[in-house]
Order: sequence, then C-alpha cells, then structure tokens
Amino acid sequence: MLSFTFSKLTYNLHIMQELKDFTQTSGFASPAEEYLELGLNLHNLVVKKPAATYFMRMQSDCMRGAGIYKDDIVVIDRSITPSPNHIVVAFYDNEFYLRRLVYHKGHYWLKAEAPLVSPLPIKEELEVCIWGVVTFNLHKQL
Repeated sequence: MLSFTFSKLTYNLHIMQELKDFTQTSGFASPAEEYLELGLNLHNLVVKKPAATYFMRMQSDCMRGAGIYKDDIVVIDRSITPSPNHIVVAFYDNEFYLRRLVYHKGHYWLKAEAPLVSPLPIKEELEVCIWGVVTFNLHKQL
C-alpha cells in the first residue's frame, strides 16, 4: 500500500508592490530602471489555479522512472482533464495511487515507473477516479 501526504494549498497572500516611479534628490535616474524585475516566485510558477491546486509528498519510489522519487513534492492540478501519458493521482479500489495513465490495446491502465510494480487495470467494476494531474515535480538535489 502506498501512502501520500496531501496538503491543500494554503498561503498568506503577500501583495508584491509594483516598482513605482520615484523622485531622486540628486543625480540621474538609471537607464536600467524600466527593466527591473521582481524575483522569482515559485508559487506563481507552479500554481495556475489556486482553488484546484494541491501538493503531495511522495512516500515511495514507484515513479522513479519518471524522475519522481521518495520525498519529492508533486504539484497536482485538479482542473486539468487527464489524457494518456499524464502522470495522475488516482483513487483506485479505495486507495490513492500516483501513476502514469496509459491507453494500450483499447484499455486504460495505471502504470508505475518501476520495473517490479504491476500496472493497475482500470475496469468498470472497480471504483476508479482520476483525482488530478501532476504538473510539476519538486526534487531536492542535496
């Protein structure tokens, strides 16, 4: 059995003030002022729809072949319609799984990216719900 830790996106909204024109008391304005950029905001990069975005910490290496490892954090968007080859979070037979959605020979499967983990067939008699689509993987290097 795989276990996942889900975190609903919660954050304090910090309004980043836009760079405003200002008056200098001496000297000339820098010609580069109009090209100033705000720093990189990871939240703005990975979250497109806050109400539909969740984070999950992986508890296994079953998606190692897709570059998702134990303790990585994946970003899940519930507003995206899943398609074959998407990595998805699925509620399958009363458990959550993170797998690649595969369509092969007229059937859908949930496939792990680890050689010893068998694919899960999606059958009508099983309770299966594609809960969301993985959009980003945050992997610690050190």
